Amino acid sequence: MTERKTLQIRERGDDDAAPTLNRKGRGWAISETRLDTLHDRARELRRHPTEAQTALWDRFVKADLGKYRFRRQVVIGSAIVDFACQPLGLAIQVESEADGASAIAHRRDKSLAEVGIHLMRFSEEAIAEDIDAVLAEILAAMKERWRARRTKPRSTIARSRPDHRTRPNDRGPYRTGATDRR
Repeated sequence: MTERKTLQIRERGDDDAAPTLNRKGRGWAISETRLDTLHDRARELRRHPTEAQTALWDRFVKADLGKYRFRRQVVIGSAIVDFACQPLGLAIQVESEADGASAIAHRRDKSLAEVGIHLMRFSEEAIAEDIDAVLAEILAAMKERWRARRTKPRSTIARSRPDHRTRPNDRGPYRTGATDRR
């Protein structure tokens, strides 16, 4: 198996604000080369999963999750999460003993929370010992996120822009007859 790469972080500064979101495109202000590197790394992680990730993925495949599905090794912003259900805004990270960079994890959690992604962390040992309890906790979080999304008021197009029928169309009440056409 390949050696895992470790990430380094810079010192805390004034620029530790929430990640900047763009209005169009891929959403996050990340360079294309960095994004390509993240996607290549996620692809490699999908090819070489850990035993705990494989066991959890097998349970996700067999579980009845309704219309919601999890994807493996998903790039969200500048982070790669092990599993993600993006319609619910839920991400799962399987941590091993080697993952000891708490400052990086804290920064990733903060940036994901800023955009509405709830990150759940499970150790490989917890998955190996009682995978049913882990799956039950994930399903409970999915139900909670589903309820929260249903009760949250939607922003519709009609509310966000002025009346889009300000101009009369040719077949409406403003048409006086066939002679008005040119």
